[in-house]
Amino acid sequence: MLSLLGENIRIAFQAIKSQLLRTILTVLIIAIGITALVAILSLVQALGNTITSDFSSMGANTFNLQRYEFTTQRRGSGETQKINPILNYRQVKEFKDIYNYPGTQVSIAFTGTGTAEVKYESQETDPEVTVMGVNENFLDNSGLELQEGRNFNLFDIQNNNMVCVLGSDFTKNLFKNIDPVGKTINIRGNRFKVIGILEEKGSTFGNNQDLRVLIPIEVARSVYTQPNINYQVSVKVGDKNMMEGAQDEAVIAFRNIRSLSPTQENNFGIMRSDDLLNQVAEITGVLGMAAWIISLITIFGSSIALMNIMLVSVTERTREIGVRKALGAKKGTVAGQFLIETIIVGQMGGILGIILGISIGLLISSFISFEFSVPWFAMIAATLITLVVAILSGLFPALKAARLDPIESLRYE
Repeated sequence: MLSLLGENIRIAFQAIKSQLLRTILTVLIIAIGITALVAILSLVQALGNTITSDFSSMGANTFNLQRYEFTTQRRGSGETQKINPILNYRQVKEFKDIYNYPGTQVSIAFTGTGTAEVKYESQETDPEVTVMGVNENFLDNSGLELQEGRNFNLFDIQNNNMVCVLGSDFTKNLFKNIDPVGKTINIRGNRFKVIGILEEKGSTFGNNQDLRVLIPIEVARSVYTQPNINYQVSVKVGDKNMMEGAQDEAVIAFRNIRSLSPTQENNFGIMRSDDLLNQVAEITGVLGMAAWIISLITIFGSSIALMNIMLVSVTERTREIGVRKALGAKKGTVAGQFLIETIIVGQMGGILGIILGISIGLLISSFISFEFSVPWFAMIAATLITLVVAILSGLFPALKAARLDPIESLRYE
């Protein structure tokens, strides 16, 4: 049995080598479908990894008060979008002062600019640094860790100390081969003493989270005075079981701050970190399903092409089949030979498709700063799919070859 299988494999490789151009075309046709499957699934997985990593730092016990992009209202025959008011400083400061739900801590922050230049002695960065004003709870509520140095304390915030915490990228350029902690940097003519360095976070959608400077919020407000600044509010709950109560209390407090009547809807929103991650999972799930549908359509076309090519191969090798049958080859042996040949070609296409798919996924992920990881599920699925496609595509040609009459086959020109 094993010797017969080995013989069929040997004959299959000989046939593949004798029809090299056709084999290459067939392999490429299969590889296209598998490449599409693996590349799309790897990109969907990388997208999920990136978004999850970006938002999971909020922590499972954290929720944000936010502007809540839009609410929809009907006007006439069409739909317009109502924009909620920004969260201004008076509102977020009052919220922090009056919100005292047990076991919670509130952080407030805002982005002053995303185009700052940071100077140290004779060195300076490009104008692409993000400067944020934060309070003493921002790092903890945001899930940020310190690589070295210390966090802001209440004394720093209340006394408007000219101190800052830097992202990790500053250790690679502005402070290369120098310990930044204790050094003084200059932003817009203001001197800040570095008290801490954040651990590396990476880049998300082109937004480099490691190239930012955090300074006390009141200091930031004196430096960046543009109107209509939208502030960020985050509440961390010590006990996960108290999350619902903490959220309800936050809604009541902010409604009172905005003087909303009982009949008015909220003109702000609350987003829990785990709700956000669930939404991300749903989105990536839909994208994954779409990827499967697109890829399976492509693979279906590849399977038809593979079957047609194998039928042509059976026709061209009719005399060979006749000779083998005349020498005593059974139907199962002949059918097995063509089926093995189809499986080999299919797996060659599958392997090439997996390599190309991973390469494309890795290249695109690197270009758009996604967190790429090896798509093991996609690779296993691609291998199984090519095996199934090869068997289904090769079954009809194999049966056709097995049913050929040896006498008629020998007469075939």
